[in-house]
Amino acid sequence: MAQEPTPFEVHESGALFHGTKADLFPDDLVVPGRSSNFGDGRAANHVYVTATVDAATWGAELAVGEGRGRIYIVEPTGALEDDPNLTDKKFPGNPTRSYRTREPVRVIGELTDWVGHSPEKLRAMREHLAAPELQDPDAIDD
Repeated sequence: MAQEPTPFEVHESGALFHGTKADLFPDDLVVPGRSSNFGDGRAANHVYVTATVDAATWGAELAVGEGRGRIYIVEPTGALEDDPNLTDKKFPGNPTRSYRTREPVRVIGELTDWVGHSPEKLRAMREHLAAPELQDPDAIDD
C-alpha cells in the first residue's frame, strides 16, 4: 500500500517540483504574475518550487481550480531564494526545501506516482489555512 509523503524528505532524484492543478506540458513555463495557487484573488509575484514531494503534494492538493492536483518536475530559469513563508517563520532553516523565484520555471516532466495526504490531514490543513490571521493579505510574503 502506498504511503503518504514524508515531511522534509528530499526526493531521491534531487529534482525540484511545483504542485498545482494546472494542466501543463514539457517545455511550458510557469511564470510569476498568474493567479495565486491559493485563491486569494492576487497575482503571485513569485513561482514556488520545492525539493520535497510532501511540500509539492500540499501545493497540488490545496491549489484552487477544478481537476486533479498535479506535481511537475521543473527547472528554474533564474535564481531561487528560500521561501520566507516557511523558512524561519514556520520551520527554522529550510527543512521543506521550499524556494521561490521571480523568473519562470520550465516544466520538464510530471511526477505521476505520488500519494496524497489522508483526508484527515487535508481537512486539518484547510481548517488551519482558513484561520482569520491567515486571511490577512499581508500574511503571505509574496
